[in-house]
Amino acid sequence: MGSFSIWHWLIVLVIVLLVFGTKKLRNIGSDLGGAVKGFKEGMKEGDAGASGDPQQKIAQDQTIEGEAREKVDQNRS
Repeated sequence: MGSFSIWHWLIVLVIVLLVFGTKKLRNIGSDLGGAVKGFKEGMKEGDAGASGDPQQKIAQDQTIEGEAREKVDQNRS
């Protein structure tokens, strides 16, 4: 018992390549990379929206009440 040597890992890698093939493994890698990239972009967008200071929004008159009034005014026009 113990950790695997480099030869064990090379044999496992060869078996995986034979079973799945390089094209399928490449597709899995690109799909995983795209998912990670999308997740990172989503986190950045979430942080940008959540980082707004409520006091700053009130100072800029961007309250929910103000936004609702703007929408009502736009609908009446």
